[in-house]
Amino acid sequence: MTEGHFPDEGMVDFDTELDDHSGGDAPRVEPEADPKIVELTADLQRLQAEYVNYKRRVDRDRELVLQNAKFSILSSLLPVLDAVDRAREHGELEGGFKAIAESLERIVEGQGLHKFGAPGDEFDPRHHEALMHGHSPDVTRSTCQNIVQSGYQLGDRVVRPALVTVVDPEQEDSSGAEPSDAPNEASVAKVAPAAPTADEPSADTESTSEEQ
Repeated sequence: MTEGHFPDEGMVDFDTELDDHSGGDAPRVEPEADPKIVELTADLQRLQAEYVNYKRRVDRDRELVLQNAKFSILSSLLPVLDAVDRAREHGELEGGFKAIAESLERIVEGQGLHKFGAPGDEFDPRHHEALMHGHSPDVTRSTCQNIVQSGYQLGDRVVRPALVTVVDPEQEDSSGAEPSDAPNEASVAKVAPAAPTADEPSADTESTSEEQ
């Protein structure tokens, strides 16, 4: 055996052996999640969902409180608006009072308060309160004839219904036949001959007496 030379028999190539054991096709095993981390993550997600629901509920309650406060304030101004309407109808809305009244009307309209009710509107029981009903051949549906007091609504919410008088279409005869002066034969009752009383002898009794 030559010095410095090792026989090939029985020799092991360490690089080849390492490559065989660390083959690239072997699946990698993921480390298992820590149960504590999983629990904390679930708690965090639950708290986040609770916060989102709480925020929505607070926003909804805040909007409801705002709407109720606005409804209460605007409702208290309705008598003032009615006085403005009466002054306008009588021609007394002049000068500085007219400017103040128009400014007030612009403010309440800007807050969402709208007036409704005009002659000729179709009667709607959700928005109108009828004080009197009449009939007219000039209408084909229930119609507001006179507006006694205007109505107001805030958005879709009716603050006060309008007080109106209503005219309804005249009712037509469903049969369409004209009344006749001739008596109806079916309505004439057939009167049966009255039975003889005790004081009045019957015809049979009279004939028997004559034969005797």
